[in-house]
Amino acid sequence: MIMHASLSYATLIQNPLLWAIAGVIILVAFYVRAVIGFGSGLISVALLTLIFPIKEVVPVVLLLDLLGSVLLGAYDFREMRWPELRWLIPGSLIGLAFGSFILADTNAQNLTRFLGVFILAYVCYALLMKPERLPQVALPWGMPLGIFGGVVGSLYGGGGPPIVAYLQMRHLDKRAFRATFQGIALTDNILRAFMYIALALLTWQLTVGFFLLIPPVLLGLWTGNRLHLRINQRTFLMGTLAVLAVVGLKYLI
Repeated sequence: MIMHASLSYATLIQNPLLWAIAGVIILVAFYVRAVIGFGSGLISVALLTLIFPIKEVVPVVLLLDLLGSVLLGAYDFREMRWPELRWLIPGSLIGLAFGSFILADTNAQNLTRFLGVFILAYVCYALLMKPERLPQVALPWGMPLGIFGGVVGSLYGGGGPPIVAYLQMRHLDKRAFRATFQGIALTDNILRAFMYIALALLTWQLTVGFFLLIPPVLLGLWTGNRLHLRINQRTFLMGTLAVLAVVGLKYLI
């Protein structure tokens, strides 16, 4: 496996194999994002960091996720649940501020085991209870889980797990779940972009490299959305847990 390569435009354009590998990873990640509403950041970062430095992967994936959030959010706009966002967004803003500074000053890969334990613990709990029978939490739980999601999002490129747990325990249907997740993701993505620019994590070369990866994002979203519209609610819930379990195992290993 090629190690310590760069996600910059110059490197990708000169190394078609690296570009192709990155493109396949992005396509799969955004296929999953369209099917279950989240996971593109976590999957992309988990796999791309096997080849590229995490401090390049996270900013590029941020831009890709921003594009995905805009497209899916526009498609599902009428399905968004605004009361959930009123609690999730403030918490997420606090969390992403802490996470951005941690990413700038710390090797974030040393913190992945904690995230893996959290994810697997929630998956086991949800399977034991059955996802459709999870207890319904009150709206204010969106604040602490939003904070946790913001920190995770800054460190790993996707704050999915804590927010997924919250939205599942709010018992939203699949379209409302996906739409509401895009609302919080879009807010996080925009603010993280400004923070990454201020902290010199998002450079011009990485930004141009992002444009090379837009086609697999579009293909992944289009094909994944076709499946999302066909699956039933239980399959959707089990799919979210399956993706969480795979990501949790990856972070532990």
